[in-house]
Amino acid sequence: MILTVTINPLLERRYKFSKIKINNENRQGKNEIRAGGKGINVSRQLILLNCDNVALTFLGGSNGRILKDILIKENIKVTSIRTQSATRDCSLIFEESSGEITTFFGENSIISEAEVEEFKFKMDKMIQNCEIVVFSGSSPCSQTDTIFPFGIEAANKYDKISVLDTYGNHLIKCLRSSPTIVHNNFQEVNNSLNNSLKSEKEVIEYLNSLYTMGIKQIFLTQGSDPVYAANFNFYYKVMPPKIKAIDPTGSGDSFTAGIVSGLEKDLNFEENIITAISLGALNAASYNVCSVYPSDIDLVRNQITIESIGKKMKTIDVIPN
Repeated sequence: MILTVTINPLLERRYKFSKIKINNENRQGKNEIRAGGKGINVSRQLILLNCDNVALTFLGGSNGRILKDILIKENIKVTSIRTQSATRDCSLIFEESSGEITTFFGENSIISEAEVEEFKFKMDKMIQNCEIVVFSGSSPCSQTDTIFPFGIEAANKYDKISVLDTYGNHLIKCLRSSPTIVHNNFQEVNNSLNNSLKSEKEVIEYLNSLYTMGIKQIFLTQGSDPVYAANFNFYYKVMPPKIKAIDPTGSGDSFTAGIVSGLEKDLNFEENIITAISLGALNAASYNVCSVYPSDIDLVRNQITIESIGKKMKTIDVIPN
């Protein structure tokens, strides 16, 4: 079983117009309401990858009730902690003629200390009954900044694999808790840790610094630019496929789901990263979020190239003479 943990879920209201009139009324837009939040996105993609999982999140107010109904309709198993504060929402405006997407986010939820403690108690129990736990997305307020570090430490205590994909003020505390695997994009690292990763040398130094914290695998993505990855202290530069991007929302979450799926299915490191990059690219080529089918991976996988950088991994011949 895989557990995904989302502490800042999102109710998305998506409006699609053929063309937007500036400073005027825009009518007859196609409207959809969707469930969002990075960990919830990961759960959605994992289902399509035939990986059994359950999502743990906060839900509050009418937005929370609507979000839970959507999750049930999507067959996403969910366990939630109720909050007095309403679940955040956003409006996403898509103009078909230009392909431009504009998103307006509402205020984050304010979670009480009592709600945080209830969440930690439930999460600790659920971690004991899973093999892999994914900590994904932002933290909505200072009270929730302790949740991911607590969960990572619990996963280590129970000898579970933990996968971290987060950003913001709590990122450094999360990294110091030694998750098994970390995925970030370059902007998240630079903004959250006040870094400036530009040269390949700086990237390798950063990957090495995380390895010294006990982190086993690291993945740094940057859209259509090269992906940098670490498997223990062996480093790789990976070229993603060329695609026509429509909406990159959720591409990082599809990538994370690919890594998690590969772990569950015991794929080797190279096959795992090819799968993850394929999923991220295919997600960006679609208006739908984290809805890539495994059969589509073959459309782009042969375009991905992997280059070893830094120390070379030794190949040992184990074939008997």
